[in-house]
Formats: sequence, C-alpha cells, structure tokens
Amino acid sequence: MSDFDTIVKGGTVATASDTFQSDIAIRDGRVVALGHDIGSADQVIDATGMMVLPGGIDAHCHIEQESSTLIMTADDYYSGSVSAAFGGNTTIIPFAAQHKGQNLRDVVKLAHDRAGPKSVIDYAFHLIVSDPTENVLGQELPALIMEGYSSFKVYMTYEMLKIDDRQMLDVLSVARKYGAMTMVHAENNDVINWLSERLLNGGYVAPKFHAVSHNSIAESEASRRAIDLARLVDAKLLIVHVSAPEAAQAILNARNQGLPIYGETCPQYLFLTAEDLDRNGMEGAKFCCSPPPRDQAGQEAIWLGLTNGTFQVISSDHAPYRYDETGKFNAGPNPTFKKIANGIPGIETRMPLLFSEGVGKGRLSINEFVALTSTNAAKIYGLHPRKGTIAVGSDADLAIWDPTWKRTISETMLHDNMDYTPYEGMEVTGWPRTVISQGRVVVMDEKLQVERGSGEFLERQPIDPDTSIPTDNSPLSPKHNFGADLL
Repeated sequence: MSDFDTIVKGGTVATASDTFQSDIAIRDGRVVALGHDIGSADQVIDATGMMVLPGGIDAHCHIEQESSTLIMTADDYYSGSVSAAFGGNTTIIPFAAQHKGQNLRDVVKLAHDRAGPKSVIDYAFHLIVSDPTENVLGQELPALIMEGYSSFKVYMTYEMLKIDDRQMLDVLSVARKYGAMTMVHAENNDVINWLSERLLNGGYVAPKFHAVSHNSIAESEASRRAIDLARLVDAKLLIVHVSAPEAAQAILNARNQGLPIYGETCPQYLFLTAEDLDRNGMEGAKFCCSPPPRDQAGQEAIWLGLTNGTFQVISSDHAPYRYDETGKFNAGPNPTFKKIANGIPGIETRMPLLFSEGVGKGRLSINEFVALTSTNAAKIYGLHPRKGTIAVGSDADLAIWDPTWKRTISETMLHDNMDYTPYEGMEVTGWPRTVISQGRVVVMDEKLQVERGSGEFLERQPIDPDTSIPTDNSPLSPKHNFGADLL
C-alpha cells in the first residue's frame, strides 16, 4: 500500500517567502509532507526542471454575471473556470451581484445555482452591494458576512450601481463592525459624465474617447475620497483595478501612514495603453474597460507599484464580452464609446503574462510573483493558510510551471468563450504544464482531466476588525481612528 495519493517529485518549490528543492506529498487533497525520499505514492508527477508554485487565486473576475445593463458575460462557470485552470489558477472569486431592488440572499442563491454544477476549480463569492437598504445593512449583510461571504464590492460610478458617500460610510461601517473587506471601484461619476457629454455633443464618439472620458483625475480623486471615507470609520479598504499613477500614489501614501488600505491592479494596465483604443474602425472597442489603460509612463508607474508596496494583488478583472451583438455591440453595430460593453477578458493570461514579463525580465522575484498572484489574495480574503501557500496542512493546490515554455498568445489557444484576446500575438515565456486542485489533477498534457462541477465552494472567515492583514510586501499595522468609536 502506498504512503500517499500523489507525490510531485523533483521540482523547485517557490512560496511568497522561500524557494527550495523539495518533493511534495499529497493525501486526501492536502499537502502532508515536504522533503526528499519521503515515500511511495499511487501517482508520481515528475516536476524536474519545473517550478512548483501555489495555485493562482484570481480574486476579481466576472463570470456568468449580468452587467448593470443586463448584458450577460460570455463565460459561464464551466468555460470561465476551465480557462482559469489552464492559466495556473486553482481558485476564483467572482461576484454575486446585487442590482437595485434585489435581495442579497437571492443573488447569492443564484450565484450558487450557476457555479455549483459547472466550476472545475474551487470558488468563493464577493458580494456586489448597489442597494444598501436598511434591511441589507442591518440584517442581510451582517448575516452573510458571518456565513463566509466576507468581502463585497461597491461602485462610485455607473448609474445603475453607484452608491453615494453617505451610503458608502454605512457599508464601510458594517464591514468594520463584522470584519469584512470592502472593495471599491473608484472613479468620479460626475467627472466622467461631464466629459462624456461634451465629447458626445462635439461628435467625438469613437472608442478612443472612452479613455478620454475616464480621465485619470476621475480615478485619483475618487481613490483619495474612498481612502478618507475608510479612514473616518477605521475600515479596511481595497481599491480595485488601479490604472492611474496618482491613484497608486494615494494608496502608497495611505499605507505609509499605517492605514489598512490595499491596492489591486490588472495586466491591462501593464501591457496595454490608451493607444490600443485608437485602432482602425471599431477594433478599439476590444480594449474598452474601466478604468481604461493609460500611457507608457502610466504603465511604468504601475510596474513600480508591484514592488514598492502599493499593490498587494494582481487580478484579471476578467469581464468577457464578445466582439459581436451579444457583447461589445449589444447597443448596435457602431455604438458610441458610451454604449460599448465595458470590460476585457484575461483570466487565462493573467499569470503567464506576469511571469514572463515580471519574473522573466527581472522586474519581480519569483516570491513576489507568488505573493501577488496567490498568497496575498488568500490572506486579504480570508483563505490563508488553506490556500495561497505550499505547506503541510494546506490544500494541495499546485501549478507546475515550465519556465522555458515559449508560447504566442492567440484567441484560438485559450479556453474561454471569447472570440478575441486583447493580448493577441504577444510572446510569453513560462506557462503551467500541470495544475492540481485539492490533490486532483485538473490540467495535464494540455488537456482537462476533471468533470464540470468538481470544484468546491469556499466559506471564508471574517477577520478581526482591529487586526492588520499580513501580506508579503510592506506589512503594516493600522492606526486607530477616532471615527470607529462612533460605530
């Protein structure tokens, strides 16, 4: 009889803090031993010449979700989770999205009904709170936090989703009291609308004017305001998909003051620019997302933020709308920039792009890469140490990377339900050969090895509101704010 179910043998193991040679023994879905000559197993996976990393956690992706204008994303939980797995991910955290008038319990049930029968890897849900009624704030949200839905997102823009500053203070206060993380889409809605009206009235309607209307000042002002609102009530806050250098600087300033503020960015702000929205005809629509990509200097500022403590997480913000009437052109074949479905795909390419251009080009260490793509998300969202690391007792979630595998990204090689990728033609070096989730081989030999619905829902624990969340770049302890005494 074998000692273990699986041994991953001969690889170089890298976590957020260490890099070492070790075999990994797996039993009942968990890591049970690390070392050499550790015994026998029913299955031995040869990782010689490979890097063995914690499975990626994509903590910001939109899967089988209606937009505020009721456009359904192209990926359901099967195609979305399969694509995520082929990109090295073993956990995804999409959204259970509340639209105006909806009950939070109902949107959570709908998310479970969609994900449970389809996802091939583990998953949790963030809530989206767009209608913070007295019942939501007083009953539904506190109860859901205690049941394991310990993070939620609010919007400062989009007419159908945005909440005002007073409502945001209410939501942050609930998060502070019950130990949840609030994520915020920080853009000034009035600035965007003011610019958009003037552009449209002047006949400036092409996709490139999407980037003009979402001026970086809209992002930086809203980011600073969101930080101040969180500071007032001493609440933890994570600003998502940061693209503007001024917004990044606001986050870094807050963190340098010891505030519990966290930052997330995405590959589109490292690899795309506003010039991509100015392609021929309607091709620029493929690159319309909010906030939009900035200029080359903005790219460099975001790269810097990955190493100086500004950003703890890099997510895909996978928002897959096809380049047809079901997605980008839902409003018609030649929509104005204001009517183009907003978002781009990227769940499968998130980690390979960052590995190739970050680790491969010397911008990031392998340990920083692991922290940004897995470990920090696990810590911030209440999944660590079960997820985000390779340690005895942790889930056996592993991505076995071939650091020399050269691939040219194309839509035809990816596994989502899209008809384009914004990274078409980019050459990357490094891609996972084998992906293991809770001891199950999900991807091997470029083939899916598991059935739909085999992923597991993850309940997450609320975090003590007075305790800082350690991350592997620039850990900080929050300073107490008098406003918390009013809660």
